[in-house]
Amino acid sequence: MNYQELSQHCQKMGLYCPIESFQRYASLLQEWNERMNLTAITEEKEIIEKHFLDCILPLHHSVIQGHWADVGSGAGFPGLVWKIMKPELEMTLIEPTGKRCQFLRHVINELQLEKIKVVNERAEDYAKLHREEFDGVTARAVSNLPLLSELCIPLIKVNGYFFPLKGKQGHQELESAKNALQRLHVRLIEEQEETIGQDERRVNLLFQKIKPTDQKYPRNYSQMKKKPL
Repeated sequence: MNYQELSQHCQKMGLYCPIESFQRYASLLQEWNERMNLTAITEEKEIIEKHFLDCILPLHHSVIQGHWADVGSGAGFPGLVWKIMKPELEMTLIEPTGKRCQFLRHVINELQLEKIKVVNERAEDYAKLHREEFDGVTARAVSNLPLLSELCIPLIKVNGYFFPLKGKQGHQELESAKNALQRLHVRLIEEQEETIGQDERRVNLLFQKIKPTDQKYPRNYSQMKKKPL
């Protein structure tokens, strides 16, 4: 996929694609990836398709507005891509690895993005002072859904949205997370399945939070790993 094809795909979704911003982002990703582990996908055409397009696919949803957080943002997927596509969106990128935070801040500065900040902290620690602060939380390629739900949902306002972006195992993860999702008081709104590239399936799951999260969640990470909800 090239940038013109990406732009055409966005047009079909009713979205404007700022190609120059994505070109600069991809260039920085390749440059910094030589010094640190940001992504295994390094060819430009694959970055366009497997990172940029993959993150853009959910953006037809009108619920992606207000103030969102991206948990485990890594190299900025999907949070930084969403911000580039939707400049009006306020975005907080939560990333525990300091070097990745340096990269994210550098891209934000290079692209002169506003109303976006990078937090160098673990999500379960950040939630202690920022409970139910966000209109929505997303995450991509972070963890299995039961654990990810406990990391993300405490950050979301009641009536806000949880939007994890998953691979082909998304349907199975949804089944395994039923208990966690019930305890954390969210309801499934939509399972969105897409195909990119050579038959690579993506399953994006949209939930709405219907009640406040119990104060005991999130637990510390070792507890979550040892005894998932």
